[in-house]
Formats: sequence, structure tokens, C-alpha cells
Amino acid sequence: MNNRDRQILRLAIPSIVSNITVPLLGLVDVAIMGHMGSAAYIGAISVGAMIFNILYWIFGFLRMGTSGMTSQALGKRDLTEVTLLLARSIVVGWIVALTIIVMQVPIRQLAFAVIAPEENIRQLVTTYFGICVWGAPAMLTLYALTGWLIGMQNTRLPMVISITQNVVNIAASVFFVYGLGMQVRGVAWGTVVAQYAGVALAVALLIIYYARLGKYTQWKRVMDWQKMLNFFRVNSDIFLRTLCLVAVNLFFLSAGARQGTLILAVNTLLTQLYILFSYFLDGFAFAGEALCGKYYGADNQVAFRQTTRRVFVWGIAVALLFTTLYAVGGQWFLGLLTDETPVVEAAKPYFPWAMAVPLAGVAAFIWDGIFIGITATKGMLLSSFIATLVFFAIFLFGAGEWQNHALWLAFVTYLAVRGIVQTAIFAKCYKKS
Repeated sequence: MNNRDRQILRLAIPSIVSNITVPLLGLVDVAIMGHMGSAAYIGAISVGAMIFNILYWIFGFLRMGTSGMTSQALGKRDLTEVTLLLARSIVVGWIVALTIIVMQVPIRQLAFAVIAPEENIRQLVTTYFGICVWGAPAMLTLYALTGWLIGMQNTRLPMVISITQNVVNIAASVFFVYGLGMQVRGVAWGTVVAQYAGVALAVALLIIYYARLGKYTQWKRVMDWQKMLNFFRVNSDIFLRTLCLVAVNLFFLSAGARQGTLILAVNTLLTQLYILFSYFLDGFAFAGEALCGKYYGADNQVAFRQTTRRVFVWGIAVALLFTTLYAVGGQWFLGLLTDETPVVEAAKPYFPWAMAVPLAGVAAFIWDGIFIGITATKGMLLSSFIATLVFFAIFLFGAGEWQNHALWLAFVTYLAVRGIVQTAIFAKCYKKS
């Protein structure tokens, strides 16, 4: 194993451990609701979680942009800018979070208008949303802190924070649901309690490990409007690119919901396989993000190229591993998530699509990490925009005859097109850089 592989694994393994707790948390929530005696509970958790995923995805630049700019500032040894980037990201995060809380009713109503869940699911989601919205300040603060730490080449602390947060979440959800009989309200309160526990731990660790950087912070420059405008300018492409992702994921959920509660539950179960793979692969994307950003900022092209190649080798290996695991044990895995036999049986015809996701999506995930690190945000936006157009074209062409199969075909193709376009952009724009 060469030095580049060791650097990648040093960052990737903690990120994988951290990320793997996120889908496990989602799986626990689905499993808890999956054993409540009705597919409506599974659908409610899916719709409620998707609404917040959309909100947080839209402002994902608080993590991604902060990470890329921080890693480049670190490569340039500009420690003043390193500290200011964290402060600005947190300030923006709180402004966004307070806006979400104030606008929670119209946001929820808009989500219902787009997703159009059945009435029994709508009532459960309203309860879930009304509780979880109060976790927005904590969640967006964690986005900023996590992005900054990754940019600082530190994935161990996000691992500790994430594991702690998700252990608290699982324990609290189980206690509230089974101990206090709170059902959907219990899952929601478990989420909120864990989010603030994560922030408290993150702040404590930040003080312990990075208090020495305080001397570089020029507090009067935190609200420097020129820097703030530059912060948003750099991240505007990420914002628009995220809207493309949101459009695809929201339509995927909505199109499933419009086919009835059973298909919504089926797609919820199968997307757990996608989520499990994506968070695992993101560990290597985060490593590429941090290392490529640092080497790009330091203008070390040899290390940058070597790291890019090795991150792809690891990513492809992960994709092959997950494809094999899903082929061997995927059906058994679905049975763990729910004891609703009709849901498991209805999922079988669509299972091959879930198996195709790892190989179709590996390039998109790895390129996203590298492009974030070097702040090649226009390339990310272009690839996502083209892939989104392809997604809707395929679905509209095949929906009448293939229905849910058309939805999955469109999604798998969407992932593949993102990776293909990003490969072409990198080859053209960074071939001699």
C-alpha cells in the first residue's frame, strides 16, 4: 500500500464509520415504524424524512462549500481565512435555520402539494414535521462544523460526533416509541434530542482541539460583506446543483406516492439500499474532497493527480463489493426492515434496479468529492442539470407502460449520466492543470 492509499484510508475510514451510522439510523427508524402494524407508518417516516432532506440538501453548501474552501485555504496556509470560513458558515446556517422555523407552515403545505401523500400519511407527517423542524439550527450548525473539519483533514472528530449523535437518536427513539408509546412523535423527538446532543459535543471538541486557532480569527471580518458575497458566489453553483438533486429525489418520492401506499413503502425500502451504499462510498469522496482540495490549493499537481486516481480505485472496489452483497443477501435484508409480507413481495420485481445503483453511481459520487475539493462547482452544476433532464425524459417516455420500472430506470440512468459528464469535464478542463 503506497502513501497515497494510506492518506486516503486515514480520512476515509473514519468517514465511513461516521457515515454508516446515518443509514443505520434511518434503517432503525424504518424498522421501528415497519413493525407498528401498518405500511402507513413506513410511508410517513419516508415522506417526513424526505422533506427535511430536501431542506438540508438545498443548503448543503454549508458543508460542501465550507469543506472545499477550507481545504484550499489550509493548503495555502492561510489560517486567518480558515477560521473565518467556519464563523461565516455558522452565521449563515443560523439565519437559514431561523427562516425555516418561521416559514414552517408554508414549507409543509408546499411539500404536501408536491408529494401528495394520502390523508392518513399526511396526518402522521404533520406531527413528525412539527417536532423535527426545531432541530434545524442544530442540524445546519453541524453541517458547517463537519465541512470545516473535513477541510482541515480531520474526519475523526466528525466520526465521534456522528456516532454519538446517532446512538443517542436510536436510544431516544426506541425509548420514546416503545417505552412511552409515542409512535411517530417518539421518532421525531429522538431526532431533535440527538441533533442538539451532537452540537454540544462538536463545540466541546472544537474548543479542545482547535482553541489555538482563535488567535488567527479577526472577528471584525466575519461579517465582511465582500467576503460574504464571495462565500455565496462560490456556493451559488452548489446551491443550484442541489436544486437539481432535490428535483429528482422529490419527484422520485412523489411519483412513488402517487402509485399508492404500497409502492411508496416498496421504494422506501429499496432506497435504503441506495442510502447505505452512498454513505459508505461518501467516505472515499470525503477523502478525495479534503486531499485534492489541499493539493490543489498548494498547487501540487503530482499529488493531486495521484490522489484522484487512487480515490477512484477505492470507489470502484466499494461499488463492486456492494453489488455482490446485494446480489447475495439483499432479499434477506429487506425482510429485516419490515414484517409486512405484501411490501416485501411487491419489492422483488424492482430489486434488480437497486442492485444496479452502486456501479451506475460510483463515478458521480467520487467526482462530486473531487470537484467540491477544488471548488469546480460549475462542472457539478452542469453535470447535474444534464442528468436531471435525462431523468425526466426517460420517466415521461416510459411511465405509461413501465410505471415504477420507468422511475427506477430513470434514476439509475441519472446517476450514470452525472458521472459521465463530470469525467468529460475533468478531462477537458483539468487535463494539463
